[in-house]
Amino acid sequence: MWALVESGSVTQIYTRPKAITVGEVNYPANIFMLWSASELEAMGIYEVVIDNTNLKSNEYYINTNQSFDFADGVVTASYGVATAKPIDDVLFTAQDETDGIGTEGDVKQVGIRQGHKDIINSQAGGLLQDTDWMVVRAAEGGTAVPSDIATWRAAVRTKSNDMCTAIDNAADVDALATLYEYVNTGTEESPVMERPLGEFPILGE
Repeated sequence: MWALVESGSVTQIYTRPKAITVGEVNYPANIFMLWSASELEAMGIYEVVIDNTNLKSNEYYINTNQSFDFADGVVTASYGVATAKPIDDVLFTAQDETDGIGTEGDVKQVGIRQGHKDIINSQAGGLLQDTDWMVVRAAEGGTAVPSDIATWRAAVRTKSNDMCTAIDNAADVDALATLYEYVNTGTEESPVMERPLGEFPILGE
């Protein structure tokens, strides 16, 4: 990414090489690749330095657009302060109902917390579905569910409930994100990567 600086201010951003006009002179796109940094800077074009200090995960935050600043011969692209997405459901208000856009108390926007719980429950259901037929067979008077399968299915349901409880207990989006961050609980020689949320049990292990 490059920026055109005129009179000390960034006036144009180029996200890819392209033919440009600076002043009254036309330049082909290949100058971005063939010219040296000093040659480009002599005509006011600077490669942009990206500052991701304030950039946060789009899963949990709404990031601002980049702003561009020219100082000390360097163009920097940076982000403003990110806004956390709602962790809990946002409900329609009485005013929303008056305005005809929803019924007061209904969910207007599903919060991140509920979204993550929905994913956990879906994952648990996906794990169990391959052995659901055994449960149906047993319920209809057929062969009992093998003990190892029954134990594993119970463990999946328990783990799913534990995960959802941990998600419910997260105070904010940062605490929620931490549940999914893997850390080495072993040693440098024998790393063991685990996350606070844990993992579903594997059948046969």
